[in-house]
Amino acid sequence: MDFKPRAKEVDLHQIQLDAEQSYRDGFFCCEAVLETIIKHFDVDVPHEIIRMTSAMSIGAGRSGCLCGAVNGGIVALGLFFGRDEKRGPKDPEVNKCMGFSKELRSWFEANNGKHATCCRVLTREFNMAEGEHKKQCIYYTGLCAWKVGEIVAREFNIPVKNPDVVIKTREELYAS
Repeated sequence: MDFKPRAKEVDLHQIQLDAEQSYRDGFFCCEAVLETIIKHFDVDVPHEIIRMTSAMSIGAGRSGCLCGAVNGGIVALGLFFGRDEKRGPKDPEVNKCMGFSKELRSWFEANNGKHATCCRVLTREFNMAEGEHKKQCIYYTGLCAWKVGEIVAREFNIPVKNPDVVIKTREELYAS
């Protein structure tokens, strides 16, 4: 099965906003990223595929490891660029996919304001799922969805509207 995007154009700012709203509406970060990417790139997959990301929530099953938004983004990248045949570690397809995963992780670390990707580090000053913690996770969900959208659009030569990511300062993020 080939999971090529059918979208003729994507709005990266809207991807960021929709991923944030998906989190607010009840998905965890990883689920919201995957749902938003599938929707905006018009990928023909069952909606239930989002279940694959549910266990990655809160840094992989509440363990506080890799940020769930990054995990969801990595799954989305794998959907488009991953492999389903055993071709060993030198396979160019899997190495290209891993390169995109590294690009996402590195970009997120450089742009999230805390220079970390570990959920435990990103959230250590908060009470889980309350106030500022939730605002931050919603924001991180949008950031990761934006970057995945940027990578997918770039690699499939899909025209982009509103290409600029909205990076917020700490004050903007936690303002009411």
